[in-house]
Amino acid sequence: MSKLEKKQILSKLSNLESWQLIIEDSIYKLQKNFNFEDFDQALKFTNKVGILSEENDHHPRIILEWGSVNITWWSHSEGGIVDSDFVMANKVDELKI
Repeated sequence: MSKLEKKQILSKLSNLESWQLIIEDSIYKLQKNFNFEDFDQALKFTNKVGILSEENDHHPRIILEWGSVNITWWSHSEGGIVDSDFVMANKVDELKI
């Protein structure tokens, strides 16, 4: 699993709904904010993402706030975005449906 180049990332990003490419500390990352009606729904979604992450042994940064969950994917070991980040982003989108 190797880090993707920016051109590859942008090509794959067009297949995701509302995910954004961000740069933090010179590292490309995928990020999306999910909105909910209240804290309880946001927490339930966060727990689903946690279970999914454990099942796939790939873990995002998750920021939970009232009515909002922010998910960020990248590979710590590769120092950027890898193919599995896109796979996981798609799986997280399916959880929200």
